[in-house]
Amino acid sequence: ARKIRQRRIMSFFQQITSRSENINSLLCVGLDPHRKELSVSDSATDEEVAAAALAFCKKIIDATHEYAVAYKPNAAFFECLGAKGHDTLLSVIRHIPEGIPVLLDCKRGDIGSTAAAYAVASYDKLEAHGVTLSPLMGYDSVEPFVTGDYAGKGGAFLLCKTSNPGSNELLSDCFEKIAGLAQEWSDRANSGTGEDRRVVGLRIERSGVHFL
Repeated sequence: ARKIRQRRIMSFFQQITSRSENINSLLCVGLDPHRKELSVSDSATDEEVAAAALAFCKKIIDATHEYAVAYKPNAAFFECLGAKGHDTLLSVIRHIPEGIPVLLDCKRGDIGSTAAAYAVASYDKLEAHGVTLSPLMGYDSVEPFVTGDYAGKGGAFLLCKTSNPGSNELLSDCFEKIAGLAQEWSDRANSGTGEDRRVVGLRIERSGVHFL
């Protein structure tokens, strides 16, 4: 197993920028081990599916690490495997070479105390560098991921407008407001730190701003 990832020195978005410039790439590689894509039977145990998911993700990482600016493992495909899934996700993250940031695709969004617990789980337990968040509960649901112990380290992508058809029922009316709040919240979180940004809008293209 790969050794525990070293505590980050640069912020998440500094790592993204540095990696992108160093390898001349914009590639973020998703790690989504759908069960139907794994070589397992319908009767396979969680342990067997977890082993197949780990092999699946390792194969992708080994084939792409020279070109990847970041990796984006989707937490749901590991969480559905129970306790074994958590360990498998951590093994996948630790297999990613040092120097390549990890964006945990978990889309969390909850009140401050719960968000703080999610931040610990994402950064300290799973060793991710950044997260995806659902911001509809406001700044206090985002703040624990980018301030306090994670000030100048963690980074957040906020869902603004997503590709699923159902998003039109809600996000079509507010995605521009969310994108604006991402900048406002980033400025608030960065106040007095000298950092460029910690929060950006997800899937909204704006000049000078990271997007997926």
